[in-house]
Amino acid sequence: MVAPSPAAELIGPAKDDRDSSLPPLLFVLTVVTGLVDAVSYLGLGHVFVANMTGNVVFLGFAVAGAPDFSIPASLTAIAAFLVGALAGGRLGSSMAQQRSRFLGIAILVELGLVAIALLVAIATADANADVVRYGLIVLLALAMGLQNATARSLAVPDLTTTVLTLTLTGLAADSTLAGGTNPRWSRRLLATGAMFLGALVGAFLVLHIGVSAALALTFTLLGLNAVAAYRLWSRSPE
Repeated sequence: MVAPSPAAELIGPAKDDRDSSLPPLLFVLTVVTGLVDAVSYLGLGHVFVANMTGNVVFLGFAVAGAPDFSIPASLTAIAAFLVGALAGGRLGSSMAQQRSRFLGIAILVELGLVAIALLVAIATADANADVVRYGLIVLLALAMGLQNATARSLAVPDLTTTVLTLTLTGLAADSTLAGGTNPRWSRRLLATGAMFLGALVGAFLVLHIGVSAALALTFTLLGLNAVAAYRLWSRSPE
């Protein structure tokens, strides 16, 4: 029996994904997650717009009186994320049999939200002003809630795009050292690297250039992803 190649593991079995063209688009969204969380944490105060586990922890820190953490900021991010996830869930339930079209529309909506955030950041000199800060948190958390709900509906293994806890757990728990078969190890590593890359580049841009630069790169990546999703959607037999 011939062992599966790393490339085959990266794409994964068709019976799991139902469309082997989706993973590359989801990898780009994973990079986007790293970018926007770098923007929110480093540029908008100690708050995440994609990592809601972190926000719940930050909320606990803030309630306990820890400095540099904000109860309103954490609650705002969580609330906006939930609204975005609700919208993504409704969209997904209405397009359950049109996976590529669903992903394409979700990316377009996310692109629009990031575009508004970019325009706000460019038009205002102080991203830390409360109105601007909370506006950006809302816009980006809406986008990330939509993205997370979309990835959840598509259910492509190991590509949630916004969290890595289960991905990293799978790398260890399913490894040969643990007695497993180490399935999709290439995909899991690439997803981890994609978020790391997004966070690294996002942090560099925020710290050395500004929030607008990181949002501009996010917009560019989403725009390219939208084009790729449209091409997939247009040739899909769905």
